[in-house]
Amino acid sequence: MVQATPLLLVLFLALGAHGLPAKKVLSGMGCTGRAGWAGGCGCRLCCGTSAEFSPLQCNLVGRWVNDLGSNMTITAVNANGVFAGSYHTAVTATSNEIRLSPLHGAQQKGPNQKGQPTFGFTVNWSFSDSITVFTGQCFVDEDGKEVLKTMWLLRSRVENIKNDWKATRVGINVFTRLQSQE
Repeated sequence: MVQATPLLLVLFLALGAHGLPAKKVLSGMGCTGRAGWAGGCGCRLCCGTSAEFSPLQCNLVGRWVNDLGSNMTITAVNANGVFAGSYHTAVTATSNEIRLSPLHGAQQKGPNQKGQPTFGFTVNWSFSDSITVFTGQCFVDEDGKEVLKTMWLLRSRVENIKNDWKATRVGINVFTRLQSQE
């Protein structure tokens, strides 16, 4: 009897390395997510196991662009989930020249994240008296592409407490990974 687990591992690694959606390729071969000769895997590549296919992993590290054209780079996530990077916004409510701004955050490293972690980060704007906090989750969509779904609060400085009502804005952004142009 042939064990296909190493073969499937190589297949997933190869598809991931080239950015192909492994789920669609396997489903196109007759695999439904369960392995075994009799159950749901007409592709005959997977035999002798009933293990579920593991989902693709979402990785925060890299360059991202959001739906407004803002660019974000996350340089590294350490073992505790702490990360840093930079943010270059495409939009502003000030008349100041937009400058690259630092970001600092954390990714949840708990066992229930299943490769699609939750995270939060703060951007301390270098060109204004405001700060923004983002919270979100890193997903891998049906096509195998990574997507960051976020919600944010932007706090601007106001002159006095009577103007506090207009100091906080809320919004959402969707980030997709920028492909390197090598």
